[in-house]
Amino acid sequence: MVARASLVVIYTGRLEECREFYTSLGLEFEAEQHGDGPPHYAAVLHDGLVIELYPGGPERRTGALRLAFEVDGLSGGAPGRQVLRDPDGRPVEVLVRE
Repeated sequence: MVARASLVVIYTGRLEECREFYTSLGLEFEAEQHGDGPPHYAAVLHDGLVIELYPGGPERRTGALRLAFEVDGLSGGAPGRQVLRDPDGRPVEVLVRE
């Protein structure tokens, strides 16, 4: 059996700030809303992994999470590995390739 991640949902109290942060890492988000659900954002990575940003709330609690991305070039970022913090304080490891 082979498993691969297909969806990561990040719940946040800072939806727009998180969208801007993850967009700065190269993710391209589209606004979405399913039925009566909340407006949110979704990005599809080249391998098909979907990353969604949803507004947090009592039924959608935010929490600890650590993500890692490899990016080709990063505005203002030197090549190598660095750990950034998203607007909610979650660590985001970024490997910047030349």
